[in-house]
Amino acid sequence: MDDRKGGPPAFPQYPEYADRVLETAEQIPPGRVMTYGDVAEWLGDGGPRQVGRAMALYGAAVPWWRVVRADGRLLPGHERQALEHYRAEGTPLREAAPGAAARLPRLDMGRARWDGRAKGPSGADGPAARGAVGRAERAAHDGGRTGRRPAGGHGAAAP
Repeated sequence: MDDRKGGPPAFPQYPEYADRVLETAEQIPPGRVMTYGDVAEWLGDGGPRQVGRAMALYGAAVPWWRVVRADGRLLPGHERQALEHYRAEGTPLREAAPGAAARLPRLDMGRARWDGRAKGPSGADGPAARGAVGRAERAAHDGGRTGRRPAGGHGAAAP
């Protein structure tokens, strides 16, 4: 659309680094996870905090529950929603120890962690073969919102 008429651009405008993080998250197969540090290492850029920030601001349009903390603890504030996804996808979990305060399981990182070598859902080899789900599909998931920040960020419920 023509911006002079006040219409929104056709796609959300994600910063380049955030777009790369989101494309990587989209390639993680169901039932598998990568840590924030794994994603940064895969990209060869940034670190766990930068990946976490990108996911927090822009991650609602991708399978955010597949980018996780290295200790396997569920994302604070989104534990129940993430747990639903993990159970539906068959992601390996370790049940909470009896008497544990939170009583929530953790991810079994030894079995759930994905190294990017196995074929992803698109049939492409790992996150390096980006683009199976692109900006247009993320925009559709975002409900056509534009701008730099999809509503809710990392782990927010989709509209």
